Amino acid sequence: MEREIVGGLMVGDDQIELLLDDLFEIHGYDFHDYSRASFKRQINRLFQKGKFPSFAEFRFRLRTDKSFISYFLEKVTVNVTEMFRDPSFFKMLRESVLPTLNTYPFIRIWVAGCATGEEAYSLAILLKELKMLHKSLIYATDLNPVALESAKLGHIPLKYMKQYSENYIAAGGTDDFSSYYTASYYYVQINKDLLKNMVFSLHNLVSDHSFNEFQLILCRNVFIYFNSTLQDRVLNLFDNSLANLGYLALGSKETLQLSSISKKYRAISTNAKIWRKH
Repeated sequence: MEREIVGGLMVGDDQIELLLDDLFEIHGYDFHDYSRASFKRQINRLFQKGKFPSFAEFRFRLRTDKSFISYFLEKVTVNVTEMFRDPSFFKMLRESVLPTLNTYPFIRIWVAGCATGEEAYSLAILLKELKMLHKSLIYATDLNPVALESAKLGHIPLKYMKQYSENYIAAGGTDDFSSYYTASYYYVQINKDLLKNMVFSLHNLVSDHSFNEFQLILCRNVFIYFNSTLQDRVLNLFDNSLANLGYLALGSKETLQLSSISKKYRAISTNAKIWRKH
C-alpha cells in the first residue's frame, strides 16, 4: 500500500478505493474515473482538516452522515469560476456563435458544471445585450448542492467585481457592467431579470442521462478532473444532448480531438475551444 506521510496520518491508495466504492454503492456518486491524484489530494485535505483519529472514523462518517456527504461534495468538487473567464471565449460567443443562434425561435443552453453560477450569469448578460434573453433558457447544472444553492441566489462577493468588470470589457461588453447588479457592503446581487431565464438543478455528469436538446453546451474546465475514459463518456452525453448544428464549448486546456465523437464536429475556433456539430 502506498501511503504519504506529510504532517501526520494520511489516507492511502487502497483506502481511497474503499471510499470510491462506498460513495458509489451507498450514495450513487461515481468518482472512479476522476483524476486519482486530484481526488486523493482533496480527500487527504478533508481528513487532515477534520482531525479524524482514524481512517475508520472518516469512512463511517462518509457512509452514514448525510450532512457530512453534503460537506464532502462541496469540498471535493472544485468550484473555481469567475464571470467572463477567458474574455476571448466570450467575445467569440458574442460575435460568432450567438448571432447564428439568434435565427432560432427559441434557444436552450446548458452550462454543465456551473459551480456558483458566474458563467451562467455571464451568458445571460451576453444574451440580454444581443436582445436574445427573452427567447433563451439557460440550464445550469452541477453535482454540488451547496454551490447550486449559492448560484440560485445570485450573490457574488463584492471583492471580485473589479476583476469581473475588467473581464466584461475585454469580452466586448457594451453596457455599464454595474447596471447588472446591486452592490451592498460585502456582496452584490445579480439582477433578477437575468436570473428569471435560468434553471439551476443537480446533475451528475458521470451517472445521469441527457435531459433535453440544446443549441449550445458549455462545459469548461471540468474535464481536467476526469480521466480519458470519463471524458469520452461525458462527451457522448453532450453529443446526445446537442441538436444538429449546435455548439459545444470546452475549457482552454480541453479538446475533442482524440474523442469518439470528434468526426461529428468541426472547430470554429481552436483558441476559444468551440466546435459545431454537423
